[in-house]
Amino acid sequence: MAIMDSILKFMVDPKKNWFAAQHMKTLSKRLRKYGLRYDDLYDPYYDLDIKEALARLPREVVDARIQRLKRAHDLSMKHEYLSSDMQAMQTPFRYYLQDMLALVKRERAEREALGALPLYQRTIP
Repeated sequence: MAIMDSILKFMVDPKKNWFAAQHMKTLSKRLRKYGLRYDDLYDPYYDLDIKEALARLPREVVDARIQRLKRAHDLSMKHEYLSSDMQAMQTPFRYYLQDMLALVKRERAEREALGALPLYQRTIP
């Protein structure tokens, strides 16, 4: 199991794997074109942990996320990109959701290990 973990870490670490570095570089270029951050790509309707993590973030952070998504959607509909000087200012891998998401996942795992009921369950509307 430890061998598989180390192989997986090697495969996704851009500092150790050339292919991972190229993927990160390409992804960074595409995110900069629309002014997005990597964490903006997480869908709160897909995973309830993401929805809970977003609910725990400060309102300013969530509002900034919504504005980036609206701007990206608008640019995409117009078939345009941000200007070059705006693209240079973007920080696509400045994470804001990762820490809170890890905390929510740890709390959920702890609740399951203790046999407690989940805080939230997926329901059909």
